[in-house]
Amino acid sequence: MLKVGAHTSIAGGAYNAVEEQVEYGGNCGQIFSHSPQVWQDPNIEDAEAERFRELSEDHDVGPWVIHSSYLVNLCTPKADLREKSVDSMQKEVEAADKLGVEYVNVHLGAHTGAGVDGGLDNAASALDELDVPDGVTVLVESDAGSGTKLGDQFDHLATVRERTDQEIEFCLDTAHLFAAGYDLSTPAAVDETLAAFDDVVGFGDLACVHLNDSKHECGTNKDEHAHVGEGEIGVEGMRAFVNHEAIRDVPLVLETPTEDGKSFAWNVDRVHELREA
Repeated sequence: MLKVGAHTSIAGGAYNAVEEQVEYGGNCGQIFSHSPQVWQDPNIEDAEAERFRELSEDHDVGPWVIHSSYLVNLCTPKADLREKSVDSMQKEVEAADKLGVEYVNVHLGAHTGAGVDGGLDNAASALDELDVPDGVTVLVESDAGSGTKLGDQFDHLATVRERTDQEIEFCLDTAHLFAAGYDLSTPAAVDETLAAFDDVVGFGDLACVHLNDSKHECGTNKDEHAHVGEGEIGVEGMRAFVNHEAIRDVPLVLETPTEDGKSFAWNVDRVHELREA
């Protein structure tokens, strides 16, 4: 069964994200446990978490992903930022456990002068500090790149997995891949990019995809999402991606914009239209 959903809001209670997901026609999804723009601990009440679990089960919505704070930087050489990042991630995996959410998604961050190798070392050792509950997995997300950000190359992902003792898996973001220089605009390009991922990382550890088109051309390192099939990746690229054998059973989470009269519901429908039986 095709698993596709959107990033939904927990405003008014985490369980509202489930009801919003159902309205969009989604059957999996992603949330923030708090505002991603500030250092803040999740504040999820027991009854709220129980209701989230119940509604997810009743509507058969899942898996769910918690996206970590945008402030988290696992690659940083700065001790204070590292401490805040590890603490934030620990709170996220605990919130995931409470909600029955399977995954916590995080970007590696920027090495800010530590160098690529040093930044990847920092990220791996930061992940080692986490006490991740059984049933929760940390996903490292592919990045669009720019400046000293890491995670835009497949070998960055593989290196962190090799260096950490944490059992991590991965989330690919199609817009980020495209921005980082991995072409997805044609069936041949999709085959080539996914073959490269399989060679370096392997599909066995691919747990989720953020399915977004890109407003900018391949290799620009510009991270701005477009509606599925209406950006630079385009309809043929998106069709080839969602129908690729390695992707067909992977949950697809939309982070598409709400603009031009199109919302998450439109994008969920578009994915269903592109998906071949």
